[in-house]
Amino acid sequence: MGNTTHSDTLNRPAPKRWYRQLYFWVLIAIVAGIFVGWLTPSTGEAMQPIGTTFVEAMRMLIGPIVFLTIVGGIASVADLKKVGATGLKALGYFQIGTICAMLLGLVAINIFRLGDGVNADASQIETTGKAAELIEKGENQQWWEFLTHIIPGSMASPFVEGDILQIIFMAVVFGIALNAVGKIGAPILDMVQRLTAIVFKVLNFIMKAAPLGAFGAMAFAVGKYGVETLSSLGWLILLFYGTSIVFVIVFLGGIMAFLGLNIFKMFRHFKEELLLILGTSTAEPALPGLMKKLEHAGVKKETVGLVVPTGYSFNLDGAAIYLSLAAVYIAQATNTELTIGQQLGMLAVMLLTSKGAAGVAGGGFIALTATLSTLGTIPAAGIMLIFGIDKFMSECRALVNFCGNAVATLFIAWWDKSLDIERVRRVFNGEDVPPLDSAGADAPEAADAIAPLASHGAATTKETLVGAAAR
Repeated sequence: MGNTTHSDTLNRPAPKRWYRQLYFWVLIAIVAGIFVGWLTPSTGEAMQPIGTTFVEAMRMLIGPIVFLTIVGGIASVADLKKVGATGLKALGYFQIGTICAMLLGLVAINIFRLGDGVNADASQIETTGKAAELIEKGENQQWWEFLTHIIPGSMASPFVEGDILQIIFMAVVFGIALNAVGKIGAPILDMVQRLTAIVFKVLNFIMKAAPLGAFGAMAFAVGKYGVETLSSLGWLILLFYGTSIVFVIVFLGGIMAFLGLNIFKMFRHFKEELLLILGTSTAEPALPGLMKKLEHAGVKKETVGLVVPTGYSFNLDGAAIYLSLAAVYIAQATNTELTIGQQLGMLAVMLLTSKGAAGVAGGGFIALTATLSTLGTIPAAGIMLIFGIDKFMSECRALVNFCGNAVATLFIAWWDKSLDIERVRRVFNGEDVPPLDSAGADAPEAADAIAPLASHGAATTKETLVGAAAR
């Protein structure tokens, strides 16, 4: 790690004051959005374009960031076998985490049985509007479709449609090919690294509008749905939040403790990203910040580039809790008896159907409908019973998914024996840790792009920038 010289200290910019930090203004924007939506619902609903525009601007960059990061990471490693081993470890971990999350949701809803007494008649439930569209999609989706869907119809379609699974597939194939051709591909790899720096500079510009995006999204959500929506299914929402908290603190916290790290300090380190997710109800805008902060903490760039984007499609712990809890609630509400064996069989189907809806708008409902349609025992129309409160669950799902992927990346890096635990601990403690040469920016532009997303201890010295430019 090396010691910081007196010259480094003089050249390093002073940390921003708290009132100039991005997370502070995002928090202010969230609170303002809640008050606007609560006090003047019509005005809150009118704020929707502000929130959706910011989220769309962020999503515009997700595809290029995922593609360039994976390609650059795979093409730069000396041994491709290590990349394959890391990928297999990640997929194995993702499945175990998903199973544990689903089992916890299953246990919670079987203990509290909130659906008992609803006595909903499935034949009388009308499916209308957006819910009807999602139900139709889910009913027509087969459990194996996510396997065939991975291969895109053209090189451009995944980026146009924002299909992360297909982008990951293309990036892995391209990165392996670029690595295999050796010196011939060196100019292409250099171009990938330069494009990465440019994309992150664009990200830097867009992130300055994060408070506006959080304000618009929160004002719209509160203004449109209001607190009265919580009255009928409030206990179900509380159960989902409580189950999610238990999963994060006990399961993910246990993994962090095993690594010798503190999950609460991890929350503090990622406070900007967590607040952004809370404001926008989606984890996608926080993906670039997660990747850069993990790199700064000492996780190798190739590990971050492979595990984080893949986790965004395959490691959805919050969605897993929601799926098992919601499915059994619908069964209870419609008086559909399920044995323990049937419930475990349902989880097996969910492991596949949930992957098929990854990155798709309304993906949770599509996966839930696909599961119920595949089983045939629980009426798919029953999702109308919980459609109205889905918005109040989306923030929690996204937050749990984000935390799950952060912990997963740290664990996989430890499993690969490439994690500097002491450095991670110092970064999470908020210490002033200089950037790693190997994990730092490839150009001054990339380093500048990291600044608003990294913690205050990630300031870059002039010497590091000069060295990065020379490389």
